[in-house]
Amino acid sequence: MNITLKELQELVGHGRVVTDRGEKVGPIGEIYVDDVTGAPDWVTVKTGLFGSAETFVPLDAARIEGPDLVVPYAKDLIKAAPRLDDDGSLSPQEEQILYRHYSVGGTFGHEDPVRNASEELADRSGQTMDTAMTRSEERLVVGTQEREAGRARLRKYVVTERVTQTVPVRHQEVRVTREPITAADRDVIVAGSAFTDEDYEVVLHAETPVVEKTVVPVERVRLDTVTVTGQESVSTDIRKEQIELDDPTSRTKPSTSNPGNTPKAGGTPGTPKSTPKGKKGTRRRR
Repeated sequence: MNITLKELQELVGHGRVVTDRGEKVGPIGEIYVDDVTGAPDWVTVKTGLFGSAETFVPLDAARIEGPDLVVPYAKDLIKAAPRLDDDGSLSPQEEQILYRHYSVGGTFGHEDPVRNASEELADRSGQTMDTAMTRSEERLVVGTQEREAGRARLRKYVVTERVTQTVPVRHQEVRVTREPITAADRDVIVAGSAFTDEDYEVVLHAETPVVEKTVVPVERVRLDTVTVTGQESVSTDIRKEQIELDDPTSRTKPSTSNPGNTPKAGGTPGTPKSTPKGKKGTRRRR
C-alpha cells in the first residue's frame, strides 16, 4: 500500500524516520512529490548536530507505524547519502544519484552503496567530471550543553550572643510617720505601756528580675535557583577550500574563486532546475 501525501503531511512536525531495525534516524523534514502524478517519492530527514543537515530518503517500501516512518535502509546508509541542495526541487539527475546510493530502481543491481556514495562524491568534487568542481568549507555550529557547575547547601548552626534588657523592679522602704495623740485617743491607749522597752518589726518586700527563655520560630529559609543568561565567546579553526586557476598559457594572474558572486554552471543562482526532455518528472517539495 503506497503512502499518501496527506498521511505524510500529518507526520511533519512530530514524526520521525526510523529503520526497520528500530534505529532512530531523525525528525521528518520536507516531502518531495512527483510533478506529474503528485505522489510523494522522497522525504528529507534531519540529521547532524541540532538537525543542521538534511538527507534524502526514498519512500519505496516505506511504511507508517504510528508517529514513525519506517524505511528499509540502515541508519549508516542514510547518513552517508550524498548531500544535495534542499532548494525545493529534485532533478532527475539528482534523483538517479540518490537511487544509485540506495540501490533502488532495478537498474543498478546489487552494487555496494558505500562505493556508490564515494564515487558520486568524487564525481561531484570534480575529479571525474568535465570542468566543474565543488568548493567546500567548514561552518561553525555553536550550541550549549548543560553540566554540573557546583552544589550549594543550607547548614544550620547555633551561636550565642549576650542580650541586655532593662526592666522596672519595685521594693519597699521604711518610713517613720509621727501622729499626735488627741484627747479622744487617750482613753484607748493603755497607760501601762509608758516607760517600757518595745520592738516592732515590719517585713519589707522587693521585686527581683526573673529570666526565662522560650524558643519561637522567626523565619523559614530555603534554596531556590534562578537562570541567568550571560555571553561567552568561543573560538576555533575552520577549514575552507580555495580554487585557483593553474594555466601556464594564461597571461592573467590566477584568481581564487569567489563564492556568492559566481553563478552555478547551467544558470544563475536561485533558478529552479529544469527537467531534460525524455526524463522522469522533477520532484518538487510540498
